[in-house]
Amino acid sequence: MGTFLLLMAESIGTELAEASEHSGFSLNTNIFDTNLINLAIIITVLLVFGRKVLGTTLKSRRENIETAIKNAEQRASQAAQQLKQATDNLAAAQAEAQRIKEAAQASAQAAADAILAQAAVDIERMQAAGAADLNADLNKAIAQLRQKVVQQALLKVESQLKGGIAEDTQKTLIDRSIAQLGGEV
Repeated sequence: MGTFLLLMAESIGTELAEASEHSGFSLNTNIFDTNLINLAIIITVLLVFGRKVLGTTLKSRRENIETAIKNAEQRASQAAQQLKQATDNLAAAQAEAQRIKEAAQASAQAAADAILAQAAVDIERMQAAGAADLNADLNKAIAQLRQKVVQQALLKVESQLKGGIAEDTQKTLIDRSIAQLGGEV
């Protein structure tokens, strides 16, 4: 309606300006010359038909906006549900990760304990084997020393036998041998 008044005022103002230029100030009363009838017809047609079109357009626009709002609310609700589900899944995953971490630590500790126990057993076994080897080497060395002592004693005895034994030494040896056998002298 405000547009109609502006158009009329502009139309009247233009005609008044033209009339004042030609003959001074006057009012044009010719209805067809001022287009008042044409403007009234156009405004009436716009109000009659435009109201329906504009009402239909606005109603359609309002329905579209309401549908868009409902869809946005549904998407927001779904997003909130998905966020809650994702949060629950995250909490469950974190709990599972913590459980796996604790199980892995317990398993690692058990493996370390088993390795240490096995190492202790291996050390004891190696020490026992080393002691046995040492005893065997000691016994071997003692046996070798005995053999050498016996050989040297035999060599000495042989050399003395070759040189001869004194009679009193022979008698003493024989007496000792008999005494050891359990006989009398």
